[in-house]
Amino acid sequence: MKKCLVEFIGTFIFVLTIGMTVVSPGAGNFAPIAIGSALMIMVFAGGHVSGGHYNPAVTIAVWLRGRCAARDVPGYIVSQVLGAFAASAVVLHLKGGTPVVTDASFNASHALIAEFIGAFALCYVVLNVATAKATANNSFYGLAIGFTVMTMAFAFGSISGGAFNPAVAIGITSMGLAKLPNLWIYMVGNFGAAVVAAIAFRFINPEDK
Repeated sequence: MKKCLVEFIGTFIFVLTIGMTVVSPGAGNFAPIAIGSALMIMVFAGGHVSGGHYNPAVTIAVWLRGRCAARDVPGYIVSQVLGAFAASAVVLHLKGGTPVVTDASFNASHALIAEFIGAFALCYVVLNVATAKATANNSFYGLAIGFTVMTMAFAFGSISGGAFNPAVAIGITSMGLAKLPNLWIYMVGNFGAAVVAAIAFRFINPEDK
């Protein structure tokens, strides 16, 4: 229960930051800095309790890697999605309504590639800095994870919206920042990346059981 509460709180703060900095009036080009920083501080705040996933794709990657109990997976994912919904409700209330999505230039295949690469980078970094024996008890894991999201958001935000996280995808869809018919792109890209990242980690680190 405590782990699920931490996942809910962390995801709520993370998605809330995304909405408040992206929905106009927001932080403009500085939004990725705030978003990456929000994830970083939540990872440091809750990592010692739940692992600080705040992302269903990360939860799946860590589970496949063998560092998250199967019994925790459903609770984590439900808590993350609920946190995203709660954050979207607060954003819409504070911002005064649903923004108009103008995605005439949205290219599904490009967005799928962007989401896959961004989510892969995030899951790969999480597995290496937060679950590997060689980096155990380090003090930089939150910074590395937050900076990964910031970097990927700068790189791919204009192409896919830069979710790299199924809970975030649900949150931004609820806020009206993304269209419901495009939700599958985030699900396929993010969860697919999680599986590939876990496979890559286990192949590169066969001795790290």
